[in-house]
Amino acid sequence: MFKKNLLVAIASILLSSAAYAGHWTYEGDEGPEHWGDLSPDNYACSKGKTQTPIDIEHEVKAEIHPIKFEYTTDGSEIFNNGHTVQVSVAPGSSIMVDGKAFQLKQFHFHTPSENLVHGKPYAMELHLVHADADGNLAVVGVMIQKGEENPVLAELWKQMPNTADGNHPLEAKVNPASLLPEKRDYYRFDGSLTTPPCSEGVRWLVMKDPITASEEQVEKFAKAVHEHNARPVQPVGARVILTN
Repeated sequence: MFKKNLLVAIASILLSSAAYAGHWTYEGDEGPEHWGDLSPDNYACSKGKTQTPIDIEHEVKAEIHPIKFEYTTDGSEIFNNGHTVQVSVAPGSSIMVDGKAFQLKQFHFHTPSENLVHGKPYAMELHLVHADADGNLAVVGVMIQKGEENPVLAELWKQMPNTADGNHPLEAKVNPASLLPEKRDYYRFDGSLTTPPCSEGVRWLVMKDPITASEEQVEKFAKAVHEHNARPVQPVGARVILTN
């Protein structure tokens, strides 16, 4: 079962998870509270013990190593899959965590933020999704607060599809490193995918410092994803949240 769910999770990272987890939405009869009933592959959505997102609080100070970012390649394609706007990244970018290299596969956005920090939601959240050679996943989360216009998002939003209509090559070069905050302190916890099949065993690394986007940029993204695309927070349970 674990191997099958792992393969489903990797497929959902590389493509659209909708194809592997049944049709699902963010509200109504196919919304988050029903995801576990929509497909056998979605078992973890309702029965999992380390689900994401969470409210990040009661964190424990620890000697966790800085994340080594090696983002040397640019985004190659942008597409709207009906659940988010996602950018595929050309092979060659990675992070180093726990002595392992995790290759950056794609990044995408949610509004409002899925994770909370001490009960506070942000206007948006960026998820940078990585996989190691064994298929283990690591997600770097970056909070986005309303403020100054973000020039990197401005380039992406020029090419952002407003409907789910396939892949579009990115004409302007956008390196994901330009979407990271200058300071790289972070929270770390064990979690899951935040969309079906909600597979667990995901390393979550959430940056403490946010980046900004203008109100107009947030509104444009919300319109493209039909107003919101955030799963409600899940119980933390017995998990420990570490921070540096």
